[in-house]
Amino acid sequence: VEEVCDRIRRLDPRPGWRHGASDTQYVIPDVIVRKVRGRWTVTLNPAVVPKVKFNQHYADLFQHARKEAAAAQHEQMAGHLQEARWTLRNVEQRFSTIQLVAESIVRRQALFFDYGPMAMKPLGLNEIAQELDMHESTVSRVTNNKYMATPHGVFELKFFFGSHVATEAGGAASSTAIRALIKQLIGAEDTRNPLSDSKLAEMLGEQGIVVARRTVAK
Repeated sequence: VEEVCDRIRRLDPRPGWRHGASDTQYVIPDVIVRKVRGRWTVTLNPAVVPKVKFNQHYADLFQHARKEAAAAQHEQMAGHLQEARWTLRNVEQRFSTIQLVAESIVRRQALFFDYGPMAMKPLGLNEIAQELDMHESTVSRVTNNKYMATPHGVFELKFFFGSHVATEAGGAASSTAIRALIKQLIGAEDTRNPLSDSKLAEMLGEQGIVVARRTVAK
């Protein structure tokens, strides 16, 4: 038996790894949240903002040559110049919108940044959209595949939105906060006598959070 165990220990538990290199995809955050002088601030990550600039030299050449150029050529050059300006303005507006949405999220979820996931509040896309006077679909596109670096880790902006669960006091708790609380309860349980879903629901009820057993199982 000892010889067999020794042989097993020398085997490769991941034989597939030798047939292909692992391609690790690292997340680059779009915005960075830091606490400055007691306030949470949001800044765009310079690494993801494209370095797009307007070539003033070509614009000046166009301005000097506009009187000498033929009408058709002048119209074509003017169109290119206007498209360049629109492109630059759209890029700036895109990242400005990302920062505005991120700032709104940080304001509404300030307790999360102070205390962690269990302090997360329920939040919907429509709340951010109303505050910033945007369409809800615009907020949805801005938060899709966009990431925020925080002292608690890197999170997708979608992470800060979640449904709510009623509390006995008449308030609401976010599903993210409840998951964090369940994780804490399971982490402190006796592994020889683990908590059942019903017991977890009962323990949440003692803290004023009304959650069904099936919801705990989910």
